[in-house]
Amino acid sequence: MATIRLKNITKRFGQVTAVDNLNLEIEDGSFATLLGPSGCGKTTTLRMIAGLEEPTAGEIWVGDQCVYSSETGEYVPPGKRKMGLVFQSYALWPHLTVYDNISFGLSIAKRPSSEIKSRTIAMAKILQIGDLLERYPSELSGGQQQRVAIARVLVMEPEVLLLDEPLSNLDSKLRMDMRAELKRLHLETNSTIIYVTHDQLEALTMSSHVAVMHQGLLQQWAPPMTIYSQPANVFTADFIGNPRINLVDGVLSKNGDVWEVVAGNIVLPFVAKNSTSTSLKEQQVRLGLRAEDLYLSKEPAPGLFEGSVYSVLPAGSEWYIKVKVGEEILTVTIYNDLNLTIDEPIWVGVFENTMKCFGERGTLL
Repeated sequence: MATIRLKNITKRFGQVTAVDNLNLEIEDGSFATLLGPSGCGKTTTLRMIAGLEEPTAGEIWVGDQCVYSSETGEYVPPGKRKMGLVFQSYALWPHLTVYDNISFGLSIAKRPSSEIKSRTIAMAKILQIGDLLERYPSELSGGQQQRVAIARVLVMEPEVLLLDEPLSNLDSKLRMDMRAELKRLHLETNSTIIYVTHDQLEALTMSSHVAVMHQGLLQQWAPPMTIYSQPANVFTADFIGNPRINLVDGVLSKNGDVWEVVAGNIVLPFVAKNSTSTSLKEQQVRLGLRAEDLYLSKEPAPGLFEGSVYSVLPAGSEWYIKVKVGEEILTVTIYNDLNLTIDEPIWVGVFENTMKCFGERGTLL
């Protein structure tokens, strides 16, 4: 096992910069997710770590070994980096059984037959496919094929497991099941896992750390719930969360000794999360309010803002209520049916210490 360090990694394709001066340290035994929209550079980063793409500049270290350096010319080929890679397409051999697919790498490495058998059976047991060893890929479900692909890599005992959107071909229910399996697998094997996805739910539920990327730039690197509760900037706040965060343009101003955010009909006291009170200044801001950080009342009360019900969207155990407050439409998540009707007067409150405020440069204040 080893810590992976990316130092000033840049990758250009012609005039296009896919990854721009990326610095990242992925600790041994962590489950690190590279998250972002299509084209943000996450798969390119994974391929550079694996050795399938050569960076334009920078260094990549695995433990104490430099596997790539643009300055010294150091380059360790993919086969010697002790990493296993699982692609979006599982690429199983269709003419081989599950047993033979899993043991293929061990056979190529000419390991003793007794070792091949014991390690293959043990890995199949860990991934709960021990009863499928005599089947062929065409006889397996998508989730079972995915487990075989992971078992084939893990049986080689790689120091790092690289997963490139391995669940994207599965239906939503199966994806949920496989997230649980991958998280359990990580805890059981203590492997270092680097996982690429554009699905924020996968990142939030499985990761120990998440790297949010956008246009080749690292936006934030932190534990998933830190990213959710304290997004570094507007992009991260807007990308993470379902339903999307409510973003309202406003002004940060000082009212006597108290700072407050005025956003249309919404006026809230402001407490800096990422700045000192002495560094604050009056400026244009964007107010961020997550749907679950708001609550509703059918009666007016101090600190609540009057609005009207714009739409009601039931979703089983919760309801998404669209509320028009002045010129803004806010999404509010509630967990009890209030029997609301369209255009009914309603009052909106904000739970204490939950609002987020982003300054003129888009960063969290």
